[in-house]
Amino acid sequence: MRPTATLIDLIRSINSGNAPDKLEALAFLLSTEPPVELGAASTLRHLEALGFRLEGDARYKDAARAYDLAASIDLHDPTRWRMLAAGAWLRDYVEREAWDEALAFIAKFKLGGDGAVRDIAATLLRIGWNQECRYRAEPAVQCYRLAFVMNGSDEGLVTGDGQPISVKIRNLRILQMNALADQGRHEEAAGLHESTRVIAGLGSVGIYDIVSAKQAADEGRGVYHELLAARRIAEPDVKFLDGPIPMTSQAGTLEAPPRYLAFFKDCLTFPRSNVVLHGDRLIYDLAAHPFSSLADIKDGVNPGQIMTAVWGSGRALIEAPSEIREIEAGLMMFGFQSRQYGHWLLEFVPRMLCFNDPACPAGIPICVDAEMPESHRQIIALMDERDRSVVTLPPIATRFSKLGVAPVPAFFPFDTRPGLPIYDAIWPQDILAGVRDRILARLAADEVDLRGTGRRIILSRQGFKQRQLVNEAEIVETLRPHGFEVVQPEKLTFAKQVQMYHSAEIIVGSASSALINCIFCRPGANIVALTHDNSSFYFRGFTSFVESSGAHLLFVSGTTTNDEALHPMHANYLVPPKIILRALEAISAII
Repeated sequence: MRPTATLIDLIRSINSGNAPDKLEALAFLLSTEPPVELGAASTLRHLEALGFRLEGDARYKDAARAYDLAASIDLHDPTRWRMLAAGAWLRDYVEREAWDEALAFIAKFKLGGDGAVRDIAATLLRIGWNQECRYRAEPAVQCYRLAFVMNGSDEGLVTGDGQPISVKIRNLRILQMNALADQGRHEEAAGLHESTRVIAGLGSVGIYDIVSAKQAADEGRGVYHELLAARRIAEPDVKFLDGPIPMTSQAGTLEAPPRYLAFFKDCLTFPRSNVVLHGDRLIYDLAAHPFSSLADIKDGVNPGQIMTAVWGSGRALIEAPSEIREIEAGLMMFGFQSRQYGHWLLEFVPRMLCFNDPACPAGIPICVDAEMPESHRQIIALMDERDRSVVTLPPIATRFSKLGVAPVPAFFPFDTRPGLPIYDAIWPQDILAGVRDRILARLAADEVDLRGTGRRIILSRQGFKQRQLVNEAEIVETLRPHGFEVVQPEKLTFAKQVQMYHSAEIIVGSASSALINCIFCRPGANIVALTHDNSSFYFRGFTSFVESSGAHLLFVSGTTTNDEALHPMHANYLVPPKIILRALEAISAII
């Protein structure tokens, strides 16, 4: 029997430089002359210390061999050593990105029946989270994939930030695919998706060339009617209480796009999204716009989307749906953010002017997203001149035999790409005037009294968590003696809202979606828009649509309150009452 001291001396002599050879010698000695029980305990302690040292030197394979040797001589608890060895082997495979070897190891480990499947899966999650924190996306994804394979599902397993494996893999893959798509490497991005899509619960993706409705029609894919040519937009005259400020947003283009009506056959659409697929083309004006590189397109990205999409370099990857609904014909009044009032009134409602045009055949229904506020339907009823039916689309991919589309009146990205200035879209007054005139005329025909004048309104934001005027109660108490009343527009029917705005002499309110209704004000009305102190706010955009009615808009900037959970454009703020009084004096509204 070989003395234990000899084994320990050999173990102590092992370091990262000589580990492979000396571990081989140690393995031979232990296989031929294993230590007696007391000697084994001492040998195990030194093997454990050796494994720890080797892991600290990132010699994971050698550490795993040390732990395996410990398992071979521990007659009481070999499982403990096999678990340590498994963790070290997995770290070795991850560092070398030897994924096939890792899969083979996991298959062998599961067959061994140690009953530690969940523990190994948890180890892989920890390794994956470490890789993610080191910005190594692919090793992180592979670790999460291996954990999924080890566990048989993602049930009961969450990553370091509390997300299920399937969600985490989807999110990391989108980041990777976006980077590849930006470089024009769409096929590689599709390959990445395919390798893990089953775990993420996703379908396969197709690659589509992005075109505008006009480009698609020019290719013979549809019929395009231009109703109004492109034209120049008047540059808005933005006014601030204390004089001009250096606006740090990017000014929107002053060219209004053509107003058109287009029809395409056999189109696949995705409710709550603006994506329209026709063969190998993706029809989407914003994504095909010359300024599309500014846009952080959220279709297929944001929560609530029914498919996954990746955008970049003139092409996009779109996930194939698992279920498709068939509809004979429809007019597209559904899309991204259609349920949000501000987006609805500016991006969607103007399309009704096109759908009212004689070029649009009668009998085709208007298609909208599910869960639309009642006010949205009220607006459709007021805008519709052709007595069309309304079809509600559930969140299921929908194929249209014939689809009618019309444009957004301006290039209006939901957000701009990280690192770029906020894009401040400027809206064409002629289109908004058309919406205003149609709605006012219809309400008058319905005998809604639009004769009231002289009201002084404070628009309350108490029902919202974003762009709140924190000291609203103080402002209300200051302005009430001057004849102001408080209104929460969202609690009124749409007709009552229009009636209120049309009767207003002065409106004071947060620069939010409620101010969009100022397109219904009378010419000469005065609007005091309260904002946070972010100089990249949409000052030009608000001015362009508010003043389309002939009203006058004055901005008053407050002080932003700290709330890191909110998007900078939606920050809450406060404005001292004396500043608002000064604004009202500036527009000669108070004695």
